[in-house]
This record gives sequence, structure tokens and C-alpha cells, in this order.
Amino acid sequence: MLGIQFIKVNPTTHLMAFRKGRATRQGSGLSLLYYAPTTSLVAVPMESREVPFIFEKVTHDFQTVTVQGQLSYRIADPEKTAASLNFTLAPNGRGYESEDPKKLSERVTAIAQVLVQQMVQASSLAEIIRAAGKVAESVLLNLKRNPELATLGVEVQGLAILAIKPTPETARALEAKAREAILREADEAIYIRRNAAVENERAIKESELDTEVAVEQKRRTIRETQMEAQAAVQRMQAELRKADMEASIGLEGQRKELVKAGAENTRTAADAEAYRLAATVKALQTADPRIIHALVSMDMAPSQLIAQAFGGIAEKAERIGQLNLSPDLLQALLKAPAQPETGHG
Repeated sequence: MLGIQFIKVNPTTHLMAFRKGRATRQGSGLSLLYYAPTTSLVAVPMESREVPFIFEKVTHDFQTVTVQGQLSYRIADPEKTAASLNFTLAPNGRGYESEDPKKLSERVTAIAQVLVQQMVQASSLAEIIRAAGKVAESVLLNLKRNPELATLGVEVQGLAILAIKPTPETARALEAKAREAILREADEAIYIRRNAAVENERAIKESELDTEVAVEQKRRTIRETQMEAQAAVQRMQAELRKADMEASIGLEGQRKELVKAGAENTRTAADAEAYRLAATVKALQTADPRIIHALVSMDMAPSQLIAQAFGGIAEKAERIGQLNLSPDLLQALLKAPAQPETGHG
């Protein structure tokens, strides 16, 4: 009525009422009555906004990549924003007079795009694909320090790089390259494993050969020891045989000496016996036979003496005319026991 209107904004909107070029009233979440013909209302939204973006850039090695992400920001200083952009409400209070509020997001995104482009152009394809997190961190830091955003009163709250993708053809080439690298690494792993197996096998064979050599050396040492022992035994046996021969020779010499001494003793005894016999014979040759006969008859038995007497009678039978023997004498001779013969040496 009569141009007087009422407006009410939410707490996340900063409302400013201007009359004659001066702000008569401002604040967040205001409600007021104003005279529309002479009053201009400026409403600056202060809530956080999220702006997705996607754009293509060229890397240092002239490869096209697609950068996809999301940016969140808020208007921290509504007075600076109102001074730089037109946030004046339409006369009906249901919209803005200009397109500046919509262009604010585009300007913030454009600044972020420039910063991303600088990093993409300074990196190769392989580097930038792997550096999404690093790119987001660096761009966010530069956005917070950006003077243009500070002039606009905008505060960047966060930046996320969701993906950095090459073109499909380049992606397939990279996949092929990566696949070949993986296959090559797999082949190298197989080669290394086989080579390790060969090395292990060779080490095992070398160990076995070393063991065989050590065993053969031990056997040779044992054989040499046995041969030395056998040689020592043979030397000892030879020395024993030599000693036995020397002892045998000594014994043979002693035996010869004994035999020679025995022969000398026998010869001496024989000479003595011969001398005795010779002396006896010589003595008997000069003695009277009757004396010798009497000496022999001294130890004879009576029957022997009678027999000797008969022998003497028989020697002189030609001189005896007749011999008479009584039966008693003959019977006595026949009954007499036989006496052993005794002789004199």
C-alpha cells in the first residue's frame, strides 16, 4: 500500500537497504518495511555453495586430460561482494536485477581452472594422472591466497579433484603400455625366479661336489694313513724277520759252537777211553793169564766155577783117561738156581 513493502530473509542471507546511496540498515536474517520507490535492497547469500566442474587441459607432453572435481566456497565479506557485484533485488523482491549472482560461481570456477591449468601444463601425462591429490592441495592453497577472490569477499572452503583422465585412445595406449610393463615385470619375475632356481640348483650341485671332494679327500687321507700303517707294519715285520734271522744266525753259530764243543768233548772222551783201553790191554798183555783167570773167577757162583772146571777138563781131555761123576753132583748142579752173570768192566 502506497509503495510500502515488507521483506524478510533467512539467517544465511545478508540484507542491506540503501536509500540515497547510503546503507540505512543491514544484517543477516533481517525483516523490515521499506518504501519501494526510494529504497534499494541488496541480498547477498552467505551459505556455502558447491560448484562441480569439468574441463580439458593439455599436459607438458601435449596430451589432453579431463579434470573433474568440485569446489566449495562461501561469501565471507558481503559488503565487498556487494561492492564488486550487483546483488540488488528486483522491485518485486523475488529475484535479482542482474546476472552477477549467477556469474560469481563461474568466476570462482574460472580462477580454479586457471590454477589447475598451470599445474597440468607443468606436468607430463603420467605425472598429472598420478597427482590428483597433490593438484587439489596446491590449487586450494592458491585459491585461498588469490587476491581476486579476496576482493570479491569470497572464501574457498574446499577443493576436490575427483579424476584426471586422459582421452580414451591415450588411456588405451597407457593401459597397453602398463599392461606390457606388467607382463614384462611378470616375465622378469619368472626369469628371476627361474634364475634363482638355477642358482640354487647350481649351489646345491656345487655343495654336493664339495661334499664329494671332501669325502674323497677324507678317503684318500684314510688310505694314505692305512698305507703308512701297513708300511710301518711291514717295516716292523722286516725288522722282526731281520732280528729273527740275526737271532737264528746267532743260535746257529752257538749250536755250531756247541756241536763243535760236543765233538771236541766226544773226541777227547774217545781218546781217553782209547787210552784207557790201550793201557788196560797193554797191562793185560804183560800179565800172567792165570792171574787174569783167577781175577775173573773171584766173583763167580759155584756152579760157574764148576762149569769153568769142566771147561778146563775138556781142554785137557786128551790127558784124562777116565772121569767119574757121582749122581749127587749132577743132581745138585741141575737143582742149583741160575745165577746172573756178572762181569767186570
